[in-house]
Amino acid sequence: MAFQGEGDTSDVLQLVTFRLGNEEFSVDILKVQEIIRDMELTRVPRAPDFVEGVINLRGKVIPVIDLRKRFDFEAGEKTSETRIIVIDVNERTVGLRVDGVSEVLRLPADTVEPAPALVSGSGSDYISGVGKVDNRLIILLDVGKLLSESERDALGDVLSGAAA
Repeated sequence: MAFQGEGDTSDVLQLVTFRLGNEEFSVDILKVQEIIRDMELTRVPRAPDFVEGVINLRGKVIPVIDLRKRFDFEAGEKTSETRIIVIDVNERTVGLRVDGVSEVLRLPADTVEPAPALVSGSGSDYISGVGKVDNRLIILLDVGKLLSESERDALGDVLSGAAA
């Protein structure tokens, strides 16, 4: 992401970082609408298995994706640190349940490398790169690819059924 008047060498990414287990992930801050405490979800029949349910956020029904399930991680306990990051995914508002939000980070684009070949490809298309900060590795997510088109359509069907 370039700022007007800056060259390629000074590109800076602004990211919201969060934890899933011992791993650190991030999303572009411009995709984040808000970060809220975890709350009770309403389960929706026939929703994809990684969709935990829906929440009512100021009158808007929002599906919540458990990123642990989405990434095939071991189930974790909900704690006081568990958060829901409300983001925009291809003009659809969704919540991402994460173990905890770490920080807002400014990361020079030249410290980001493409995802290693072993993890890229089917099932991990949503990884846009790996950033290096001090001794930490942060996985950058492309939220636009978190849901396939058919999954977005299925969510729309589920939500329209939930609203009926």
